[in-house]
Amino acid sequence: MPVVIVTGTGTEIGKTVVTAAVAAAALARGRTVAVLKPAQTGLLPDEAGDAAEVARLAGSVTAVELARFPEPLAPATAARRAGAAPVRPHAVAVAAEKLAAEHDLVLVEGAGGLLVRFDEGGGTLAEAAQLLGAPVLVVAPAGLGTLNATALTAEALRSRSLELLGVVIGSWPAAPDLAARCNLTDLPEAAGAPLLGAVPEGVGALAPAEFRERAGSWLAPRLDGWWDGAGAPSGLVRGTEAPLWGRGPGAPEAHVRTA
Repeated sequence: MPVVIVTGTGTEIGKTVVTAAVAAAALARGRTVAVLKPAQTGLLPDEAGDAAEVARLAGSVTAVELARFPEPLAPATAARRAGAAPVRPHAVAVAAEKLAAEHDLVLVEGAGGLLVRFDEGGGTLAEAAQLLGAPVLVVAPAGLGTLNATALTAEALRSRSLELLGVVIGSWPAAPDLAARCNLTDLPEAAGAPLLGAVPEGVGALAPAEFRERAGSWLAPRLDGWWDGAGAPSGLVRGTEAPLWGRGPGAPEAHVRTA
């Protein structure tokens, strides 16, 4: 499965840092990796976007951004207000397939959640995933309220016959409260899929070298890591089989381009 869609149960919950961690862990195993950001909103042309941040943290990835809109809004709204052409699911699929022909793993990081609108016709990241036949990795917050949002996202995926690879907690607190600790057990049940990692809060501020060294400790073996449950009881974490993607010949130098 060379293409994986990374979505979240909402916005500002750690999708970019999780994407960077998955990329870094894959690179450490000798795989070639690309990250595709279909629509970057809320940034000016000269500001570093999410794809560039993944490249900065993870290292030698090919980072591609399809479109950028300056206002921090849903992609369809931001494109309309900017008087610009929106990104459509078909364009996302074409770009991802092109990258997949040249890389062992392509990570497509969405904006907001699964059903955020890309265009005036209601195209979404879910539609792009359907066109690609790609599985979906869901990033969720740790605390109270995450079970319902995760269950709704999982239900939306199932209703579209999309595969849910698993859930990664996007910002695991240094001092988890009772809800967060309980959610380690309950998130897999809510999602109907394994918990595949927990990325500590604040790690996006680490020096890139340290981020890359530690990334595997936040992710389960299926994502090229060795995470054991972030303090969960022994045997809690499921889905710890062999990695999901194959080995590639090596990684190119990091760079970012705008398509």
